[in-house]
Amino acid sequence: MKTWVAILENRVMGELTVLERVYKNVTITATSGDVTKLEVDAIVNAANSLLIMGGGVAGAILRAGGREIQEEAIKKAPVPVGKAVATTAGKLKAKYVIHAPTMERPAMQTSKQNVKLATRGALECARQLGIASVAFPGMGTGVGGLNVEEASSAMVDEIKSHVESSTTLKKIILVGFGPDFTEVCLTVARN
Repeated sequence: MKTWVAILENRVMGELTVLERVYKNVTITATSGDVTKLEVDAIVNAANSLLIMGGGVAGAILRAGGREIQEEAIKKAPVPVGKAVATTAGKLKAKYVIHAPTMERPAMQTSKQNVKLATRGALECARQLGIASVAFPGMGTGVGGLNVEEASSAMVDEIKSHVESSTTLKKIILVGFGPDFTEVCLTVARN
């Protein structure tokens, strides 16, 4: 589907590459960096069903946001893959953390299908919260073991479907560990 309209080409900010597109009035940004530093309504945690925040992005969210995120999340567990729950964001600049499991237990391998389901669950949770902006890490690309191409393809497909079915979101940010994530997201979005 080639309905992405470029509003900004590669913009280099120091070492940071930012790619932005508008899809049906929603600005979708792909960038590399630290998702915990973003000022958005919600940050997505690529969680496990037990909502134990150990390593990877979950660990970074816990360290930056504080133990209250983990304490609230545990009270809402277990959460099946495909569903998501929101908690406080603690000391983060965000209002919420949306916990969207990509795996059942900590440090499991995940699949492209689980990433699709987790992305769908996170977007539905965002819809229920009525928020305008959300930031996603590269779902399943850390301990989940998926390559960036598989993960970003699954995420972008679900984002497009969500936007097409109407959304409260005005801005979606996809944040990876390095510039390769932004380039892959751009390639996937153009197809």
